[in-house]
Amino acid sequence: MNTDQNEREIRRDLAAAYRLIALDGMDDGISTHISARLPGERFLLNAFGLRFEEVREDNLVIVNADGEVLDDPTGFGINPAGFTIHSALHAARPEVACVLHTHTVAGVAVSSLAEGLLPLNQWALQFHERLAYHDYEGIALDLDERERLATDLGPHSAMILRQHGLLTCGTSVGEAFLRMRDLERSCQAQLAAQATGRPLLEASPAMAEHVARQYEAWAESPGGTDRAWQAERRRLTGDALQAQTTR
Repeated sequence: MNTDQNEREIRRDLAAAYRLIALDGMDDGISTHISARLPGERFLLNAFGLRFEEVREDNLVIVNADGEVLDDPTGFGINPAGFTIHSALHAARPEVACVLHTHTVAGVAVSSLAEGLLPLNQWALQFHERLAYHDYEGIALDLDERERLATDLGPHSAMILRQHGLLTCGTSVGEAFLRMRDLERSCQAQLAAQATGRPLLEASPAMAEHVARQYEAWAESPGGTDRAWQAERRRLTGDALQAQTTR
């Protein structure tokens, strides 16, 4: 695959992820970001002023590792607070192709609980011993926070930002999106269970590890993640796209 074709496919997937996040109600106005790595330590990011449903392949902004804008079709620039988080993780983890960050009600709620995410449901079990936490340091404008973000993430591909929101990484845009949707659903299911006021049934560590490994085996199987991602992208055609653009 040549470089131009590779960049077109990354742009296509990243723009799709933005619109799917909006379609699923996981966006937050013009805030939060999804970044994708391009060859040459360049990165694609949304323009700071577009809602997620407005993001398209041709209006993504290219920045370098320091967040300096290299190409901006919109003229809006980027949110520097957003790229503080993303640049830290891309720099620390060269294998990470995509970083996805959300501020959903469920995600922020669980990030505000002392116990964090509990092993209550199948979605959540995949994150057993595979979920990082980062303490809140205010709006991410301090570049010094990047080192702490990277250290806290460690080898994991998902992180709860305390009192802030959720973050996932992936070796592809599709992998980061699918991981975020499961993390979001884990939080929603936990809050729904806690709202009943009834005793909670937590899975044992052994069962949680078993299920986490099952998820990993599926993700590594031929076509596993890609098949699921292609199915998600098909939601942006026909009725799904029409519903989204008329919100």
